[in-house]
Amino acid sequence: FQEDSGTTDDSAQDRFIGPLPREGSVGCTNDYVSQSYSYSSVLSKSETGYVGLVNQAMTCYLNSLLQTLFMTPEFRNALYKWEFEESEEDPVTSIPYQLQRLFVLLQTSKKRAIETTDVTRSFGWDSSEAWQQHDVQELCRVMFDALEQKWKQTEQADLINQLYQGKLKDYVRCLECGYEGWRIDTYLDIPLVIRPYGSNQAFASVEEALHAFIQPEILDGPNQYFCERCKKKCDARKGLRFLHFPYLLTLQLKRFDFDYTTMHRIKLNDRMTFPEELDMSVFIDVEDEKSPQTESCTDSGAENEGSCHSDQMSNDFSNDDGVDEGICLESNSAAERLSKAGSEKSSLLYELFSVMVHSGSAAGGHYYACIKSFSDDQWYSFNDQHVSKITQEDIKKTYGGSSGSRGYYSSAFASSTNAYMLIYRLKDPTRNAKFLEAHEYPEHIKQLVQKERELEEQEKRQREIERNTCKIKLFCMHPTKQIMMENKLEVHKDRTLKEAVEIAYKLMDLEEAVPLDCCRLVKYDEFHDYLERSYEGEEDTPMGLLLGGVKSTYMFDLLLETRRPDQIFQCYKPGEVMVKVHVVDLKTESVAPPISVRAYLNQTVSEFKQLISKATHLPAETMRVVLERCYNDLRLLNVSSKTLKAEGFFRSNKVFIESSESLDRHVAYTDSHLWKLLDRHANTIRLYVSLPEQSPGSQFRRAVYQKSSGDSGNLDEACERVKGSVGNMKSVEAILEESTEKLKSLSLQQQQEGDNGDSSKSTEASDFENIESPLNEVDSSASTENRELENQIQISDPENLQSEERSDSDVNNDRSTSSVDSDILSSSHSSDTLCNVDNAPLPLANGLDSHSITSSRRSKANQGKKETWDTAEEDSGTDSEYDESGKSRGEAQYMYFKSEPYTADEGSGEGQKWLMVHVDKRITLSAFKQHLEPFVGVPSSHFKVFRVYASNQEFESVRLNETLSSFSDDNKITIRLGRALKKGEYRVKVYQLLVNEPEPCKFLLDAVFAKGMTVRQSKEELLPQLREQCGLDLTIDRFRLRKKTWKNPGTVFLDYHIYEEDINISSNWEVFLEILDGVEKMKSMSQLAVLSRRWRPSEMKLDSFQEVVLESSSVEELREKLSEISGIPLENIEFAKGRGTFPCDISILEIHQDLDWNPKVSTLNVWPLYICDDGAVIFYRDRTEELMELTDEQRNELMKKESSRLQKTGHRVTYSPRKEKALKIYLDGAPNKDLTQD
Repeated sequence: FQEDSGTTDDSAQDRFIGPLPREGSVGCTNDYVSQSYSYSSVLSKSETGYVGLVNQAMTCYLNSLLQTLFMTPEFRNALYKWEFEESEEDPVTSIPYQLQRLFVLLQTSKKRAIETTDVTRSFGWDSSEAWQQHDVQELCRVMFDALEQKWKQTEQADLINQLYQGKLKDYVRCLECGYEGWRIDTYLDIPLVIRPYGSNQAFASVEEALHAFIQPEILDGPNQYFCERCKKKCDARKGLRFLHFPYLLTLQLKRFDFDYTTMHRIKLNDRMTFPEELDMSVFIDVEDEKSPQTESCTDSGAENEGSCHSDQMSNDFSNDDGVDEGICLESNSAAERLSKAGSEKSSLLYELFSVMVHSGSAAGGHYYACIKSFSDDQWYSFNDQHVSKITQEDIKKTYGGSSGSRGYYSSAFASSTNAYMLIYRLKDPTRNAKFLEAHEYPEHIKQLVQKERELEEQEKRQREIERNTCKIKLFCMHPTKQIMMENKLEVHKDRTLKEAVEIAYKLMDLEEAVPLDCCRLVKYDEFHDYLERSYEGEEDTPMGLLLGGVKSTYMFDLLLETRRPDQIFQCYKPGEVMVKVHVVDLKTESVAPPISVRAYLNQTVSEFKQLISKATHLPAETMRVVLERCYNDLRLLNVSSKTLKAEGFFRSNKVFIESSESLDRHVAYTDSHLWKLLDRHANTIRLYVSLPEQSPGSQFRRAVYQKSSGDSGNLDEACERVKGSVGNMKSVEAILEESTEKLKSLSLQQQQEGDNGDSSKSTEASDFENIESPLNEVDSSASTENRELENQIQISDPENLQSEERSDSDVNNDRSTSSVDSDILSSSHSSDTLCNVDNAPLPLANGLDSHSITSSRRSKANQGKKETWDTAEEDSGTDSEYDESGKSRGEAQYMYFKSEPYTADEGSGEGQKWLMVHVDKRITLSAFKQHLEPFVGVPSSHFKVFRVYASNQEFESVRLNETLSSFSDDNKITIRLGRALKKGEYRVKVYQLLVNEPEPCKFLLDAVFAKGMTVRQSKEELLPQLREQCGLDLTIDRFRLRKKTWKNPGTVFLDYHIYEEDINISSNWEVFLEILDGVEKMKSMSQLAVLSRRWRPSEMKLDSFQEVVLESSSVEELREKLSEISGIPLENIEFAKGRGTFPCDISILEIHQDLDWNPKVSTLNVWPLYICDDGAVIFYRDRTEELMELTDEQRNELMKKESSRLQKTGHRVTYSPRKEKALKIYLDGAPNKDLTQD
């Protein structure tokens, strides 16, 4: 055990590790600039012999106070004398006990720094509290109060008062009759003002500030005091007198202030000196000690102060609560004996021993403490985990300020590191204590010291074990479940391989699956699924040697290999390669599961065939061996003399063998049945398809076929086809055969048309040909094995398959969004979809790009010419399933498709039909949909395919020319009914604009607009849908369409505008439908429609919106129109532009002052208005109308209503900066039982 003498054997200690203080700076600062900074010796104690405290996050203020209390002999000794009773309290929540433990560790630990988490946990703090920065003086108050509560009915019950509490008199003396009213208050610290209010000159020293603290003030004029004796208001003198100073005197230097010119908190960095020895006798008033005392207390309203505990008011003291002296008022219940007052005054010399320093600004900073040890009179800097010696000169540098002249904002040039709190101890040899020696410790502290030593030794041993523990990934194929298990094997370096096998055996929980002697550990490469070597004869070798040293991660893994009792483990030698061999049967077109064979890279192909022959019992003479080097790279090994290394074998390989005597072995390899079968096997995936729950009814048929230009003439025929498909469901095999014949017929028909030079089928998707899917993660190992595969149907002329589709998945841009793009990048089924854009304008929120009608509408009108945006044919909107003659274009070269009914998991819904489909993933989406037609019951153009991800989110696959290459085994697909879009068509979401409703944006329906269609034509098509789906019976002239940008209404679309010429339209497009009260006033693009709203300040209310149509952008015309609709004289009209998104809500308590009323502009399209498009919100008022005067009650009621209203609508509420969180200590570890000093 090492005593706290501050002198230790330097040779036994490492040198100071950490950021050393800069030359000429305070010994320990927050300035981490040293290049030699290192944490390599965090476990070694500082050369000073003292232990630091780890900063949890922002707990430097706590560390400073704890170190000061630890270095206070009287506090530490008293704390040690208190004994914790575990039967009465939980040690985790006991603050005194955790402080005891901390102080013992600060004395006995050999670490450089220790944690304070146990102490803060006893405060009831969680981890988030460590990120709250507080004031050290605030913590001091709260902690002392908490300790007093915990120490009730113990010997330490009055310890805080004995050490830290002083008394003063707060008095008021009448200057006419001399009558004095007073009360006795107690304090724990004295707050000293750095700079008086309104002054630009700071106090030079602590002594000056103390004199100013007790300097009385004159109450005169409006501040006169009502004298009880004179029975009138009189001039009076008000002030404070010290009656008693505590043994430990705490001075708080009030460096934080509020600047009323900038309305911000500031830190005062002015220079204030403080002496090493402070004589307080000049500040005490002995005469006042002799007067009779009637103890009283009122809330002084001081900042940073504690609660008031006194309960009596002096009859001689007026009830004046306006004093703000920063005094903490404590309780006193009896009169004090003051007979020794005269002698006490003569012995009030205090010695400085702790300076708590703040470095930073009012917004935040860092605390550390400079503390003098009473053991050796040496000053030390305690800066979190760093402890170092400092000199008296370093203390003087905490005075603050600079040598130059000072101005009001001294922080601009002065050091921000300065003293914030000073603690002095009374120099009294009869009371000054020394730290308890080890032999003087109470028995419970001796036991605690021993306990903490043992815990630290145990931690040390545990760290030693950790440093000698090998940690490596362990894999095991469960012998019965046949699943690969993974775990982390931790084994001491001195454990043998035999012992490690036993540990791994228990770790993998194989006791009931296989005997221990049927297990062994082998070196394994999990990435390549490769067994590198086995360890025969090395059962007694230490694992540290076997694994190449102690590490936490290795470049290889271990596999716990198992065998049956009748089997023998195979020997794996370094240099061997693992080969998984699949046997192919051409007759059944099946691929068998793999068997493992080990070979050498220097073996020839011929020798390798002999090796496989022994393992498979197939003849080597007729054997064909195909190596899958990488995904779908199938190489026939036909040169017998070549080595495996030359053929490209690596650590882990996959080969397919076929050894029949069929004629297929004489056919060219790439034309052979074997190659086709392997190619199909590598690309076949299994998908689960959810079919629509209900069959399409008459309403659906009417919706999907209405106005379908390609099928309008065959509506009845198509409906009959749908009815027949649904009503007469055939077997899967029959449907598949019928579907195959249909596809062959369509293929031949299309091939003939292609041979006849049908130019209408020219490819239209050149932009998509080289797009790589970001989801091509399916490798050959993911392909299905041992599946029965159907004959592959190959259709020629793949060039005719370029197609594209539009859908609700909201693909923003056509140029580069493949089906994979839309699948990955969509955020929801009906939400916006991001996509990669090749040199295209960035789309806005509603789908219109920067070349939309809004940006050019005024220039068009002014120039008198029509502007048309030329859009390439392949960009016009959609891939269509049909060409311009209405014929199918969905055939694909790879047509393998096999389906069977499937029973899904529970929860999929009653009556839900599922298919399990094996399909070649090179099939196009178009061909895939045509295969599904018989099962869905409608043509492929009338249902949509949605891919289901792990989160059950559904995203539509829309590009018919794209393949299923982004899909992998066991992906789920949902089929939904709905007409697919044709070329040049766009799906548009229509919302109703309700300007005077609480929710102004209401979704109505999805509609289809086409390129070349006029706005009037689109309105005509909307009419029946609005009537049937929304119950809106409108005429074509009673509503308008307008641009929608998120929630903001924009450009009014005129009837003659043409989509894709005047209005740039895209997928994911949204429009507002606005019902008109009268005849449409917007006739020309040169007009401007704004929404006006009158503010009535005398009634504190807003009128409804009214539309104002302007012929120009003139402010004068706006004033005239507002005057016309409101009746306000033109000269009294004042207006302001609304802020934020529509409807530009603002609290009625703010609107009169906060808006920019009556801007000095002549046109609307200049700063600060920038009103260039329809839909802007204009507030207006009568400047002669007075603002209603509100009572406090009315204002509070309005504030509650407005706050509730604005929160419901999601609009801005009056800004309020983040409130500082009060520091709390929870005495019972629960937030609802807390002690708080605010």
